[in-house]
Amino acid sequence: MALTRPDGSPLRVLVVDDEVNIAELISMALRYEGFEVATAHTGSKAVAAAKTFRPDSVVLDMMLPDFDGMEVMRRMRSSDPGVPVLFLTARDSVEDRVAGLTAGGDDYVTKPFSLEEVVARLRALMRRTGAHEAAPSSVLVVGDLLMDEDSREVTRDGADISLTATEFELLRFLMRNPKRVLSKAQILDRVWNYDFGGQANVVELYISYLRKKVDAGREPMIHTMRGAGYVLKPATADAG
Repeated sequence: MALTRPDGSPLRVLVVDDEVNIAELISMALRYEGFEVATAHTGSKAVAAAKTFRPDSVVLDMMLPDFDGMEVMRRMRSSDPGVPVLFLTARDSVEDRVAGLTAGGDDYVTKPFSLEEVVARLRALMRRTGAHEAAPSSVLVVGDLLMDEDSREVTRDGADISLTATEFELLRFLMRNPKRVLSKAQILDRVWNYDFGGQANVVELYISYLRKKVDAGREPMIHTMRGAGYVLKPATADAG
């Protein structure tokens, strides 16, 4: 079940970590789960972002270059007293954990962590603080391309497209991130669940399989961004 705001819009999460790669990885995992995400890499930028973005929850690194996570949380809560905070830290001592929770943090994950754990803790946190559970639509739509995630049926302009299990997962990832350039490493990690280790050719191979089924004889939707990755977007005729 998808978690939403009371009006049905996506929940907003502010991710704060001075390590840009970690912030981006967490953000990608949360966007994939349907959250709206903003990032900040310093305490002062996090406090400023919280005022404009108005997050429903914050993933907050304890160690930041300007001031620590507990000070960031104090400043955020001066304007939004109830915002739940999930602390991240490289420290794993009981004292540090207790200090974070005593200061008002709602939960605590130590580095290194799994993205699944961060997402699960965050979902549990937001359920406890009153997020609504909404039955998600099982149909993804990009232009004239439709995917029913429950029945696993895919059509383009009304014509059925038959996909293997791997092709389906690859297309689903592309359709959940329309108009967003996805690197081969991101695709490998999400679709094949292993690290980027010189296996980029498997991505190229399956993208070519998808193109033959989705784009053959039609305006192309799957585009290669040289040196960056791949992007799925509505065909020009559907873009409006």
